[in-house]
Amino acid sequence: MENEEKKIAGIYIRVSTEDQAREGFSLGEQEEKLRQLCKYKDFEIFKVYKDAGISAKDMTNRPAFQQMLEDMKAGKLNYIVAYKLDRVTRSVRDLEVLISTLEKYHCYLICDRDDVNTSTANRSFFC
Repeated sequence: MENEEKKIAGIYIRVSTEDQAREGFSLGEQEEKLRQLCKYKDFEIFKVYKDAGISAKDMTNRPAFQQMLEDMKAGKLNYIVAYKLDRVTRSVRDLEVLISTLEKYHCYLICDRDDVNTSTANRSFFC
C-alpha cells in the first residue's frame, strides 16, 4: 500500500476558563489524550496548536487555530484532531464554514469525545 495517503495531524487544544482545567479539560490532559489517539490511529503529528484562555465563540480571534488553518491550506496536515467539538467551535455557522474549508483542502476533523470524524460516512451529518 505504497500509495496510501499519509495521515498528518494537527492537534488543536483550547481552554477558556479555570473551570475547564479543574473539570479535566486542561491543555496538558487534552494533549496527552490526543497524542494517544494519534498513536492509535497511526497519525503523524505535525504540530500541537494551543489556544489558552480564549473563547470558542468565533474562530478569527484564536492565533493558534488560525495558524493551524494556514498550515492545512499549505498542505502540511490533512487531519485536525481535537478533544471535543466545543474546543473547536461553539457556533453552528462557524462549523459550517470550517467543514466547507476542510473539504476544499481535503482535510478531516476528528473530535475524540464527541465521536466526530469527517473522514467517515457520518461526515454528511455536518454538511
